[in-house]
Amino acid sequence: MADYYEVLGVDRTASDDEIKKAYRRMSRKYHPDIAGPEFEDKFKEVNNAYEVLSDPDKRRMYDSGVDSNDPNASAGFGAGGFGGMGDMGDVFSTFFGGAFGGGSQGPTPRTQPGRDALASMTIDLKTAVFGGTEQVRITTFGLCPDCSGSGSADGSKPTTCPDCHGSGYRQKVVRTMLGQMMTSAPCERCEGHGDVISKPCPSCMGHGRVRVTRSVGVKVPAGIGDDSRIRLASQGEVGEGGGPAGDLYVDIRIRSNKQFTRDGDDLHCWVRVPMSWAVLGHDLEIDTFDGEKTVTVPAGCQPEDTVTLKGLGVTRMRAQGERGDLIAHIAVEIPTRLDDEERSLIERFAASHDGDATHVAQSSRPAAGGQSGKKGFFSKLKDALS
Repeated sequence: MADYYEVLGVDRTASDDEIKKAYRRMSRKYHPDIAGPEFEDKFKEVNNAYEVLSDPDKRRMYDSGVDSNDPNASAGFGAGGFGGMGDMGDVFSTFFGGAFGGGSQGPTPRTQPGRDALASMTIDLKTAVFGGTEQVRITTFGLCPDCSGSGSADGSKPTTCPDCHGSGYRQKVVRTMLGQMMTSAPCERCEGHGDVISKPCPSCMGHGRVRVTRSVGVKVPAGIGDDSRIRLASQGEVGEGGGPAGDLYVDIRIRSNKQFTRDGDDLHCWVRVPMSWAVLGHDLEIDTFDGEKTVTVPAGCQPEDTVTLKGLGVTRMRAQGERGDLIAHIAVEIPTRLDDEERSLIERFAASHDGDATHVAQSSRPAAGGQSGKKGFFSKLKDALS
């Protein structure tokens, strides 16, 4: 029995959320559309593991030693041995391919539903703020354009298989430890479909689908977060025989922005201002996702103070029409080179204010209002320069 916990890379005590995250990580890693067709078996193994571990009942059975994905697990063994002749029929059907009721499962339909597909896409922060439609290119199975999914080169319908007469199975006698028994196996001529295509389409070899690369429009909701996944119904791979397409899952990454960083529904930026603006106060224009906006730097502004612009942040996904805030962090630039006049002004200020200073008072946090009862440095500098 396969170790599904090892397949997903989780402990046996993993929570449902941990199992879900592990599945998303492993399915993205081994999906044939991303990792390559050679990982198809590994991808199926990951899906089987998640199918069992994500279902409480199946997981409980698995932990007790019964794998619901194993066909032998439903062979009909009861607590007291065999559960009657009906169960015996299931057992022999499992081992001898329908010896009791030969071929009762019927032919395999040519039309099969397609699998889900997985893709990834990187968007700008502005798209995450407002939403929008982006294009993603995927390579997967699509409907064969030459036969429109029929699999036939001349448009004709499949005819009944002359070997199995439409059953999809051929019966034969086999020798077993219980003697000679009748068993059944898929018909080799029609591959279990019960019918044959006389002139297969050369483009799809009778499968009704071909490998294609196409662009898909993805509607990105406003306020979407990084590492989110969007589901697009019926945009995955087309099934055998032109069967209905599976779903397409798109993993969203948000590209880093040089001007803004995101924290939840808020945006943050850093504004560098000269010391005089911080001392005297100043209005300045900054570029935002909503165009140019005014940031008012208050007089006496201290380094790392912030100015909040309400409603200019990220759209709140669960509160339609509402947005977070844009928070501007003020970085005060201290001049490193002064001419004689500038130095004279600073020296005059220092003489009137800092003449008896011996050290800077240290505190774990500023007093209420950011002051200690006396005028701060920038307030005094403003008075000196007035």
